[in-house]
Amino acid sequence: MPVTAKSLDRPDDTRNFPNGKGTIVKVDSLEVGRGVLEPGWRWSNDSKPMAGTASCEVQHTRLVLAGQFHVEMNDGSAADLVEGDVYVIPPGHDAWVVGESQLVSVDWSRHISELARPAS
Repeated sequence: MPVTAKSLDRPDDTRNFPNGKGTIVKVDSLEVGRGVLEPGWRWSNDSKPMAGTASCEVQHTRLVLAGQFHVEMNDGSAADLVEGDVYVIPPGHDAWVVGESQLVSVDWSRHISELARPAS
């Protein structure tokens, strides 16, 4: 069986959205995305209009490559995530970039190709 490899620098799909950009590759049945979020990006300001939901209802499984991220769950619990952190965020949250550096992360969540699409 041959090795299957793709590069996020030559993605199958690219998503541009307010204060951010995502690239996605599909490798066999796995989808992997790299997100670059600019300082000032916040889900409730920049992605909520596209999602059409009160909070982000997508579960994320990610690795932070650079920057800092703050996540606040609907129940009020929160976490700060930094370079090197691997995390799972369940549905029902808001999140934002902390500080003046870009957040760069890799996401291998289910249904990643549905992220940053306008609501139908």
